[in-house]
Amino acid sequence: MTVSLLLIVAAGLLGLVMGSFSGAQVWRLRARQLVQDKKDGEEYDKAEYKRLVTLTKSKMNEDRSRCLSCHHTLAWYDLIPLFSWLSTRGKCRYCAKPIGFFEPVIELGTAVLFVLFTTVWVGMFGVEAASLLVLGLWLAALTMFVILFVYDMKWFLLPNEVMFPLIGLSVVITSLTAIVLQDLAIVPTLLSIAASVTILSGLYFALWLVSRGKWVGFGDVKLGIALGVLLIDWKLSLLALFLANLIGTLVVLPGLISGRLSRKAQVPFGPLLIIGFFIALLAGNSIIDGYEAFSVWLSTTMLML
Repeated sequence: MTVSLLLIVAAGLLGLVMGSFSGAQVWRLRARQLVQDKKDGEEYDKAEYKRLVTLTKSKMNEDRSRCLSCHHTLAWYDLIPLFSWLSTRGKCRYCAKPIGFFEPVIELGTAVLFVLFTTVWVGMFGVEAASLLVLGLWLAALTMFVILFVYDMKWFLLPNEVMFPLIGLSVVITSLTAIVLQDLAIVPTLLSIAASVTILSGLYFALWLVSRGKWVGFGDVKLGIALGVLLIDWKLSLLALFLANLIGTLVVLPGLISGRLSRKAQVPFGPLLIIGFFIALLAGNSIIDGYEAFSVWLSTTMLML
């Protein structure tokens, strides 16, 4: 088995572990958010507060995973990614209540994301020490993206506890990638990053400012900073923005037409941005090259008519 294949297999196993970690962190972040909302006098889901916080309040400071139904502390064999869920047929080992598909979907999704990203990365930069260092940082960033994706999908919020570290990590990743792996010229790269951030964050900041937070949340503005820095190229940022809005339209439009969604319905835009970002990151250059080739062909054809 080659080094590259071993690395990809290891990335898949690591993805299962980090997916399990991400699922646990989502619930911990939610419990802390509910506590903070109650403390600040804001509206909060009292039933959810009771389920996630009140019944385990005496153990809030313990960093242990528990069943969300019976709150039994889980043993190590209950925390084996995917396999523990399969061994109990998706039920709690202690109260036999259904666990649901939340955890296994996150674990499998993260594993697939890690494998796909590592495969593309190794094909681009190989398996040298510098490349593996940056890859490790990228996998940490991917874990943060998974947490943000799931949290925003469920509660329409991008928590600062994840958002700010991600912005800092994105600066480190881009700096190492541009200087060590790609040897890019500093000034043009900084200008491109500035344009990239302006496209993905500046637009949402303007919308947030004009609507006073009614159209988009400020979390989308912060997310745009991280995505813009990581993409580096302003063309890729423009593509990511286009794809996010296109996917959002395709998802929301059928619901609006059928009446299942009202025009005032909340739509979490963070996950759409993240999806658009990854498509642009992994296949953006090919998409742009294909579009430019098609444009040249179309222009040539029109001139010949």
